[in-house]
Parts: sequence; structure tokens; C-alpha cells
Amino acid sequence: MEKNYVYGNTVRKQYEPDRRYREEIPLHVQKRAQARKRAHRMSLPTLLGLTLAVVLAGGVLSMYISIQADIKSSVKTVSSMEAKLNSLKQDNDEAYNKAVSSLDLEEIKRIAIGEYGMTYATEGQIVTYSDGGGNDYVRQVAPIPDGN
Repeated sequence: MEKNYVYGNTVRKQYEPDRRYREEIPLHVQKRAQARKRAHRMSLPTLLGLTLAVVLAGGVLSMYISIQADIKSSVKTVSSMEAKLNSLKQDNDEAYNKAVSSLDLEEIKRIAIGEYGMTYATEGQIVTYSDGGGNDYVRQVAPIPDGN
């Protein structure tokens, strides 16, 4: 049987334990190994706490995803409503411009004077008064006084 030898002062001794001694582990080494195993095991309260934390995290995540979906749905709804509003505004502007362009003010004046007997106001019919507030509109809360 040939053995490999390494010469020099840095040779490491390789130790291979004999199989018959493997079963005979000293008692203090066995106790340390058991203590190490127990240290790596989780206690019931720790396990329940971690389980509760995972369940709560899952619940929060599902609520977050649900809220995100609602927000996306609302954004799409608002976007479609804005598009509809713009379309209605454009249609309204077109109808207004068509109505304004079809008016003939001279024809209206002719019908008012000729058919309905309307006349222009004379100097004595015009009454001016101040509302005191300087507003652009007047709210009538009492009869308008005579100018005479």
C-alpha cells in the first residue's frame, strides 16, 4: 500500500475519524447540538405572528390593487365624459353660429315695426337710475319710478 507524503513545515494533518467512534459522541456535544436545533425552531407565538403578518400584508396588497383598479376605471370614465363634453360643446357652438348667421336684423326690425307696431323709444320714455352696487345686472325688487 502506497501512501502519499507531503514534506515541509506547512503540512496539514488530515484526520479521518474511525467509523466505530462516530456513534460515541460525548454528552456535552449532543446537548449543544440539541440546543442548536431548538434555537433554529420557531415557537408557536412567533409562527402565529409571522402568519398574521403575511395575511395582513396580503390583505393590504389586495386592497391596494382594488383601489388602483377603481382609479383606472374612474380615469377612463372621466376621459370619456370629457370627450363627450367637448363634442357637445362643438355641436352647440356650430348650432349657435348657424342660428346667428341666419338672423337678418333688418328683417326683424321690419316685422317689429310693420306687423307689431313697435316704435323707437322717445326722450321722455327713457328712465335711468343707479342701483348703487355697480353690478352688471339689475334685480328688480320694487316698481321702477316714473321719470316725471
